[in-house]
Amino acid sequence: MIKVGDIKIGQGAPLVFILGPCVMESESLVLECAERLKEICPYPFIFKSSFDKANRSSINSFRGPGLEKGLSILQKVKTQFDLPVTTDIHLPDQAKPAAEVIDLIQIPAFLCRQTDLILESAKTGIPLNVKKGQFVAPHDMNQVVLKVREMNNPNLILTERGFSFGYNNLVCDMRGIPIMKGFGVPVCFDASHSVQLPGGLGHASSGDRTYIPTLAKAAIAAGADVVFIETHPNPDLAKSDPKSQWPLDNLRPLLDLLYELHQFVGRYETVS
Repeated sequence: MIKVGDIKIGQGAPLVFILGPCVMESESLVLECAERLKEICPYPFIFKSSFDKANRSSINSFRGPGLEKGLSILQKVKTQFDLPVTTDIHLPDQAKPAAEVIDLIQIPAFLCRQTDLILESAKTGIPLNVKKGQFVAPHDMNQVVLKVREMNNPNLILTERGFSFGYNNLVCDMRGIPIMKGFGVPVCFDASHSVQLPGGLGHASSGDRTYIPTLAKAAIAAGADVVFIETHPNPDLAKSDPKSQWPLDNLRPLLDLLYELHQFVGRYETVS
């Protein structure tokens, strides 16, 4: 079990959510989402939004406000709403300044094998959430665990977000969740990015948010400790991943269902 802020994550702990808009479109949008999430979510959650979407399909795609402004916005979320916060970083020299603000460093799936990025992030001492690349088998993520532990940082979450499957599609093998939990770390399921169709629009990724509840329920049944859901007040107008963000107005019933299911599964998780 690990702690992110005051939130316990892992075996025996309640289900934890990672929630927020994909990218920081504006300070006002981020603060609006944080305020509404604080109101509607009675369960432990970590607020997430990206200051830079560095792996966009097109050079013309919106990326975000950048490191300095983005961290300033996340600091306001922490101060105003008393929430732990997370964001993804892409370069080793971003780890230290990010760790001064955020409670959990997120490593993007495409960068999960970048040793310098992993090591610099682990050196900060704060918890890491490393997303399993779409090109990596779950049992190979043990090498990530070993890299982080080499820096004497035991605070690690691994995230499942689907495997590459042909062109512009992903498939989720739920066996990856117990496999990665076998390394002695909590496992998160990214329900938003698992429904992506990478590059499906040619100039941008597509997706189908209608499958988020189905995959999230399956992941909890498989033993997930955390569920990651990107959410937006008006997903169809979002500047990043509009097809794979869940409508904020419809979020509470989904959270209730997933939390209740996790409690049920927890009562029987020792049954093989």
